[in-house]
Amino acid sequence: MDKLNSMAAVCDFDPIAGSVPATKVEITVSLVVLYTQGVETKQWREVRSRTTLSLSLSLSLFLSPSLFLTLCISLALSLSLSLSLQDFLGQVFCTLGEIVGSPASRLEKPLGMHGSGIPGKKCGTIILSVEELGNCREVATMQFCAHKLDRKDFFGKSDPFLVFYRSNEDGTFTICHKTEVVKNTLNPVWQAIAIPVRALCNGDFDRTIKAEVYDWDRDGSHDFIGEFTTSYRDLSRGQSQFNVYEVVNAKKKIKKKRYINSGTVTMLSFAVESEHTFLDYIKGGTQIHFTVAIDFTASNGNPSQSTSLHYMNPYQMNAYAMALKAVGEIIQDYDSDKMFPALGFGAKLPPDGHVSHEFPLNGNIENPYCNGMEGILEAYHQSLKTVQLYGPTNFSPVVNHVAKYAAVVQDGSQYFVLLIITDGVISDMAQTKEAIVNAAKIPMSIIIVGVGHAEFDAMVELDGDDIRISSRGKLAERDIVQFVPFRDYMDRTGNHVLSMARLAKDVLAEIPEQLILYMKNRGIKPCPLPPPNEEPGPEDQDHTHPYLSPTPTPI
Repeated sequence: MDKLNSMAAVCDFDPIAGSVPATKVEITVSLVVLYTQGVETKQWREVRSRTTLSLSLSLSLFLSPSLFLTLCISLALSLSLSLSLQDFLGQVFCTLGEIVGSPASRLEKPLGMHGSGIPGKKCGTIILSVEELGNCREVATMQFCAHKLDRKDFFGKSDPFLVFYRSNEDGTFTICHKTEVVKNTLNPVWQAIAIPVRALCNGDFDRTIKAEVYDWDRDGSHDFIGEFTTSYRDLSRGQSQFNVYEVVNAKKKIKKKRYINSGTVTMLSFAVESEHTFLDYIKGGTQIHFTVAIDFTASNGNPSQSTSLHYMNPYQMNAYAMALKAVGEIIQDYDSDKMFPALGFGAKLPPDGHVSHEFPLNGNIENPYCNGMEGILEAYHQSLKTVQLYGPTNFSPVVNHVAKYAAVVQDGSQYFVLLIITDGVISDMAQTKEAIVNAAKIPMSIIIVGVGHAEFDAMVELDGDDIRISSRGKLAERDIVQFVPFRDYMDRTGNHVLSMARLAKDVLAEIPEQLILYMKNRGIKPCPLPPPNEEPGPEDQDHTHPYLSPTPTPI
């Protein structure tokens, strides 16, 4: 029974989804300009302070609902040895994403905004910066071999593989890596493996790491050979006498008096290096371009009727608006000017009633940008009043539309994210798969949110989590599509805030890894940061609008 439970854990291990993507960051708050008021004269006087506040937090950056930060600042004025006065100067509201998305991840905000400070008075400026702590990005690359492992196959030797586990504070173990299988040998040499240090020991270099050795079986009932324990501190010593481990099978040890071990595992090499992270690229100037594409096909129902997915209820957002707001409010923090192109597809447009699959929601072909999420929602509602819902449901035009802009800038300075919100079965599956395979080669990701109660089997295929998407025999270079059905995130208690938070967390979870993989495949490193005391120049704050640039050449 123990073996079955253990093997279930080994077989079910998904190295991609096996850990929660989070990182530890340090937020530094600097109060650079402070105004004080004299007790007798009531005159405001400017004072400068170099006081800073640092907070170390373990947070998900791009991949979870916005973390709202509130900074309440007060000033104590010493009046005498026995009397002091403390004035509340104001508070600042922001999200972690706002700080990260600002030039060089450095955000300035005035105190006393929105009536939260002293009315009519300038109370100073807060500077917030964020930095990822170094041990979050370290990756250990190791190679192991084994010698004289137990023979488990009746007609052959063994097909051994290693499974590494991190110990938890409650005494349990979590799988963090599984090696490849080396066939028909008792003396395997496994390929080098790369494991994030955080996944191995969570920052505790003395925490127990367990490794189990198995003999692979085709039916999944892998045979346990033995195990050994170590720690990251020991592993980091590299190839030495300290990293030769006896593989022990406790049950065999009890049964056989002369049992010594079931073989040995030896470390051949060890190296640790820092990998570039999502935050590195954002701080280095990579701009995130967010485009929305909304399904205006007739299968959504008449917008004037309450049964329609596009119904505009004056008291409650419809599913399209909720999905847009949930994802958009997170991703907009990574776009410095909050201007986003918004498209529609599958509708007849005035005045001649021609069908379009990539029309601007604001009606401006030359400038499809909307101001923030509120601007997109306003344009969406206005489009419902002017266009006629029609069909079919074609994705490839909007995918190719964004891809032709992404194809022009492949130097790592810009990355494009397309959000498609749709209700039904796709009509141009072959063309869309080809468009996605092509888009996987350029700086682009696609999020698809399905609304309504239709079957979304085709969307699951496009997601490519189980089987990498292909077209005309060509596999996609990267997995760039994330699909989620909106109905799975509807809170039964009617808590729409919770629903949107859960939706945003899941649909955005893969974007950082997709961006990093694109950069890694192209050998693109983050741009170096300016010196800590250097103000970002105009060139650092320039935000390029690709849709307003000269017309790009299609891919």
